[in-house]
Amino acid sequence: MTTYTPAQAAELSGFSLDTLRYYEREGILPPVARTAGGHRAFTDADLGTLGFLRCLRETGMPIEKLRRYGELCRDETTLPDRVALLEEHAAAVERELDALLEQQAKLAAKLSWYRGELVARQAAATS
Repeated sequence: MTTYTPAQAAELSGFSLDTLRYYEREGILPPVARTAGGHRAFTDADLGTLGFLRCLRETGMPIEKLRRYGELCRDETTLPDRVALLEEHAAAVERELDALLEQQAKLAAKLSWYRGELVARQAAATS
């Protein structure tokens, strides 16, 4: 089994060392295995978990909900609760995407109007 030092895990996950420590301390990340010398040894499974946590953070999941998700993941009987939490987050992400798409359409309409004005003004200037 391949293991990674905290520095390697930070680099591969995109999180800082401080964030990795914080996530472990807060129970967001399950406890990481330790070497005989007491150093943290991250596994590919840990990196997979960190990748999903990054997805949740980048899609706006608050720390409190990340903490709750971490708690739920430590208990195999909480699958329905995990599904509910992730469905709630997915719905929030969908609402944000819809709002962004609406704003993007407004931006595109304004750009189209400005481009039309440029063409009209250039045509008027050459006439």
